[in-house]
Amino acid sequence: MDSFLSENCTFSALGKLSSAYRDSFSCGHDDIDDFFKNDFQSYSEQMLGKSYCFYSDTVENQIVCAFTISNDSIKVHLLPNARKKNVAKALPYEKRHLKTFPAVLIGRLGVNTELKNKGIGHELMDFIKAWFVNPNNKTGCRFIVVDSYNEEKPLSFYSKNGFKFLFSTEAQEIEYMGLPENSILDTRLMYFDLIILNSDEPNI
Repeated sequence: MDSFLSENCTFSALGKLSSAYRDSFSCGHDDIDDFFKNDFQSYSEQMLGKSYCFYSDTVENQIVCAFTISNDSIKVHLLPNARKKNVAKALPYEKRHLKTFPAVLIGRLGVNTELKNKGIGHELMDFIKAWFVNPNNKTGCRFIVVDSYNEEKPLSFYSKNGFKFLFSTEAQEIEYMGLPENSILDTRLMYFDLIILNSDEPNI
């Protein structure tokens, strides 16, 4: 199967590209666009997150997609019992007592609006997953977590890429976060268990 990213793009740390790339990038979400244009460098300097991208080999100053990652964990001991069992069920029995499991957080992720509906988002997600099961990865990372915008399209995107809700209901998540009962969640926590992957190498 052809891969748009591997055949048409180069992978790079976002900070290595000129501002012309970042200024022309838009994924159609104001918050994400503003982050990649203005805030990503500060996050990197403060060691709060690292941003990467694929840029076009043929179109001048075009970022095809971008994402930011940072270290995180799933605090299993704070989850409702049913969800705790679901998250830990694939772990060896002797490891299920652990209070936290290592994870990587996808803080921001976006695909250029000019290149929507080409499967690029799914390719990018496959790349990120493979990156962290690669034997050369220098840290233990069992899960990928994302604080997805609580909107139909992003929630559907992550669900189609194998992510599950960390809390089965919004009410549980509101309680976990210590928010008033009538709060409206702007985001939903979701996770992906990397152990289910069989491939040891990135597919791009």
